[in-house]
Amino acid sequence: MSKLWGGRFTKQTNKLVEEYTASIGFDQALAEEDIQGSLAHVAMLGKCGIIPQADADTIREGLHTVLERIRRGEIEFSVSDEDIHMNIEKNLIEAIGPVGGKLHTGRSRNDQVATDMHLYLRGRVVALVGMLHDVQAALIGQAKDNLDTIVPGYTHLQRAQPILFAHHLLAYVSMLERDIDRLKDSYKRINVLPLGAGALAGTTFPIDRHFVAEQLGFDGVYENSLDAVSDRDFIVEFLAGASLIMTHLSRLSEELVLWSSTEFGFVELDDAFCTGSSIMPQKKNPDVPELVRGKTGRVYGNLVGLLTVLKSLPLAYNKDMQEDKEGMFDTVATLEGALQLFAPMIATMKVNKDRMRQAVNQDFSNATDIADFLVGKGLPFRQAHEVIGKTVLYCIQHGKYLLDLTLEEFQQFSDLFDDRIYEVLQPETVVNARNVYGGTATGQVQAAIGRSEQLLSSTSTWFEGHKRSN
Repeated sequence: MSKLWGGRFTKQTNKLVEEYTASIGFDQALAEEDIQGSLAHVAMLGKCGIIPQADADTIREGLHTVLERIRRGEIEFSVSDEDIHMNIEKNLIEAIGPVGGKLHTGRSRNDQVATDMHLYLRGRVVALVGMLHDVQAALIGQAKDNLDTIVPGYTHLQRAQPILFAHHLLAYVSMLERDIDRLKDSYKRINVLPLGAGALAGTTFPIDRHFVAEQLGFDGVYENSLDAVSDRDFIVEFLAGASLIMTHLSRLSEELVLWSSTEFGFVELDDAFCTGSSIMPQKKNPDVPELVRGKTGRVYGNLVGLLTVLKSLPLAYNKDMQEDKEGMFDTVATLEGALQLFAPMIATMKVNKDRMRQAVNQDFSNATDIADFLVGKGLPFRQAHEVIGKTVLYCIQHGKYLLDLTLEEFQQFSDLFDDRIYEVLQPETVVNARNVYGGTATGQVQAAIGRSEQLLSSTSTWFEGHKRSN
C-alpha cells in the first residue's frame, strides 16, 4: 500500500528520510491509547451521522481486532508507515477494507497524537501517585518502629542536634506528599481533550467534542484549536514534577548510602536490594540508591530537552514536537523503576538503634541546650553561646564529652550551672524539649505520624477512584 498521505507526491520518500522522521520505534508505546481514542472518535462519527452507523460499527469491531492482535504480538510495526497512527490505520484497512479509511474523518494526526499522550500520561500519573503512596507507607512504618530511636541531626553534614529517627524519616514523607499534590494538580491539566482541533483550525464536520470527552473520561476540551495541537505544557509540568520526585529520592538515596557505610553503620539494607563485588568478597554495595541517585540526571535532562524543543516553536504543530515522547517515556520508566524498588527497600531496612545512640552520646549535639539552660537562668544568649563554646573546646582538649564533665568543671565557665545540667543534657531531654508543632519531641512526632496516616488514606481514596476511571 502507498502512504496514506501520498496523493500529492510524485516520488517515493527517501529511505533515509523515512528512517530519520519515523517515530514508530518509540510511539508504539501509545498503541492502546491510540485505539482507545479512535474508538471514542468513531462512536462520535456514527452518533453525529458523519459516517453511516453500520460503518462505525464495522470500524469499531476492526479496531478491537487490531488491538487484540497487538496485544498478542502479531503485528509488526513498519517504519515505512511512520508512526503508530498510520500503522494502526493500515492494519485496520487491511482487516476490514476501504471502510477503515473513514476512521480519520474529522481529525488530524496532530490532535490524535496529542490525545494519545494525554491518555497515556493520565494513566501514568495515577499509577505514580499509587507508588508514591507505597513509599510513604514504608517510611511511616519505619517511623512507627523507631519512635524511641535517637540519631544525630546534621547541618553541613556536621552533627547539629539530636532528633528522633522517626522525625528524620517523616521529612521525606512530607516531601513526597508535596510530590503527590503536584501530580494530582497536574492531572487537572492532563485530563483535557484536544481531539477535534483537527490539524490546527478545527474541522468542517459537525463533530461533538464533548461527547468524545465524556466517552474518554476527560473533564473538558481545549478552548482553542491552535493551543490544543501545540500545547505540551502538560508534559513539561509532568517532567518538572518528576524531576522534583527524583530530587527527593536522590537525597534519601544519598543518606541511605552514607548510613549503610561502615563509617556510619546506622542502617543495613536488605540483601535483596544490594550487590557484591567481583573481586572483594566482603563488599555489600547499595546499588539501588546509588543508581537512583545517578538516574536523577537523565530525568533532569528530559525536562531541559523538552523545554529547549518548545522554546522557539511558532504555532501550531511542528515536526520538532515529535521529540516530546522519548523523554516522557524514559522519565516514566525511570520513575516507576525507582519507586517500585524504594517501597520494599525502605520497609525491609534494618535500623541499628544502638549505633545511633552511641553516635549521639559521642558528640556535642546537646550543646545548644546548655546555652538555653543558661538563658533560662537570665544570661543573654550571646554570652551563653560563648560560655558553651569555651566548654566544648575544653572537652575537645581533654578528650571528654559534655556529660563526662563534673559540676566543678562546668562551673569553671559559669557559676550558673547546677546539678540539673545533667538531666538537661540527656538525649531524651534534648529531643523532647523541642515540643513545638513540627518539632522532634516524641509527642509531636506521634501526632505527625497520625496526620501522615490520614493523608495516606486520602491519597489511597484518590488513587482508587482515578484508577477505576482510567
